[in-house]
Amino acid sequence: MENATRRERIRAQTREEAKAAALRQIAAAGPQSLSLNAIGKELGMTGPALYRYFAGRDELLTELISDGYHDLADAVLTAGAAVEGQPPADRIRALARAYREWALAQPHRYLLLFGTPVPGYAAPAHTIQAATRTLSAFLEPLAELASAARHPELERQLATSLADRDGNTGWAGATLRLGVTGWTRMHGVLSLEVEGHFQTMGFDPALLYEAEINDLIASA
Repeated sequence: MENATRRERIRAQTREEAKAAALRQIAAAGPQSLSLNAIGKELGMTGPALYRYFAGRDELLTELISDGYHDLADAVLTAGAAVEGQPPADRIRALARAYREWALAQPHRYLLLFGTPVPGYAAPAHTIQAATRTLSAFLEPLAELASAARHPELERQLATSLADRDGNTGWAGATLRLGVTGWTRMHGVLSLEVEGHFQTMGFDPALLYEAEINDLIASA
């Protein structure tokens, strides 16, 4: 923002400070605890004054969700770039490791994206488009492994659904099925791990996660 006015710089800084405070609230008590009044108080302003920066709780939530999806995608894409040119199975494993590392490093942001929906909030379409960046990172190596169609109706529906969101995609239904299957496997293990359900079970969750990824690759 080299050419930004002083007022614009202050506004941008205040918005970033508010988002950081919101993430601290979410880390402490979950996304349902989000309060513009509490954020305003932390920043030394009134709750109503914060409405000059965000139209309301939903706009703030939307920005946090969009930021989270893009940050996750950036982490996954960076991991993918580091293994470019390697066999597809190795690339998938690297992407999956980056996905897990991001989730464990900031579980409150992971649960904001993939945990229990916030009552009364519906994410707008552009957050879905942000989420597909991570899926797309997995689809490229999965496309090299995908076999012929096995579940034609499901694969047709997946292809239609993605085309409705992004008309520029050309992924085959079998690739999309593998992508969604992989996401559900990663999400299932990670959500239980992030929420602490494996702590007393006497095994390393990383091994279970890796086993799911290897099974996905083998099933392709």
